[in-house]
Amino acid sequence: MSAPSKRVDSGQRVIAIRRWLHEHPELSGEERETTEAIKQWLHEAGIRVIDYGLQTGVVAEIGGSVGGHASGAAFQSEKSGRRLPVVALRADIDALPIREETGLPFASKIDGRMHACGHDFHTAALLGAALALKERENELPGIVRLLFQPAEEKAKGAQQLIAAGALDGVDAIFGIHNKPDLPVGTIGVRGGPLMAAADGFVVEVDGIGTHAASPEAGLDPIVTAAHIITALQSIVSRNVSALDSAVISVTRLNAGSAWNVIPDKAAFDGTIRTFAKEVRQTARHRFESVVAGVATAFGTTARVKWLEGPPAVVNDNRWAEVARRSATAEQLEVIESSPSPAGEDFAFYLQRTPGAFLFVGVDGPHPWHHPAFDLKEEALPITAKLLERLAVDALHELAPAESGSRSAGHH
Repeated sequence: MSAPSKRVDSGQRVIAIRRWLHEHPELSGEERETTEAIKQWLHEAGIRVIDYGLQTGVVAEIGGSVGGHASGAAFQSEKSGRRLPVVALRADIDALPIREETGLPFASKIDGRMHACGHDFHTAALLGAALALKERENELPGIVRLLFQPAEEKAKGAQQLIAAGALDGVDAIFGIHNKPDLPVGTIGVRGGPLMAAADGFVVEVDGIGTHAASPEAGLDPIVTAAHIITALQSIVSRNVSALDSAVISVTRLNAGSAWNVIPDKAAFDGTIRTFAKEVRQTARHRFESVVAGVATAFGTTARVKWLEGPPAVVNDNRWAEVARRSATAEQLEVIESSPSPAGEDFAFYLQRTPGAFLFVGVDGPHPWHHPAFDLKEEALPITAKLLERLAVDALHELAPAESGSRSAGHH
């Protein structure tokens, strides 16, 4: 492993880190080289890495060791005897099984794997913020915990970190995601629901196969599946309020192997996206009812297998407002984010700890998960500075009496 040199300015260094990560993408749960590289960069900066027994992913902390003493995940100020506040910043580190088509000079060196969602950008930005926060560690009125999370694309990494205890003692948490359709220098902030709950489904229909010329001798699972798929579309239009949002998409249908044979089985799968917990429950309940009812009407049987994804990302209004102030202080354009139907396992953190998830403009030519996905790297140092300020501002928000100020600027 050859990590980018430290002998460059901070903006150049985070770009160099991002390019190295982009060249070495690793899939969810396999981010071993990425994990070691992150640890190396943190060790070089003198940032303490905390061992949570993770196979991939890294947790580190800045602050709390000067004028205080560490006791596991809890820190107390020796001056006041109070527990120091803890603010977490999270970046995801995994890539996707996509063959890169960007033509970049630092394109993926691993065929069929690519950072097509910009997690290399997120990781580099958090490392840039970490380096800056380390330089001002003595000023911090609390602790900044850095979560370099694996397996976001499989919606497993956040739960792994939570189970390991990486969120214990955290008072507020923040995360970012690049947004290709926003210009560089624009930050999207929204209190309340921001990204959707993302559930998958597989429906299997059992009929009775027969010759295509004699359909009456069997029970056609294809006709049943077709009617189920059509009926499912009524859930959003007739069971979800026009003031709420939901999407049901069937994305794959498999049945049969010959043009003159009605098969005995058919299967289809897809996804449901919702923002409100009640709508999620209603959509799933009605989904199962429609599948069972239509199957029965045609004399067949059907089973639903749920692939439960992350819940909706719901930002805390207080911390969304702190994020707005921090971005404004960095002279960035702050807009009210439109909710995205994409899913994000950052939602699991927000179920336990208040915080906010932000969109960062990167002015990319293609959407997430496109084989030619790219972004403008001038957004990297901007994002690193925003994360630095946001962490400090959040600590001051949590400890105003000790900090003497609610907002902290840069040197």
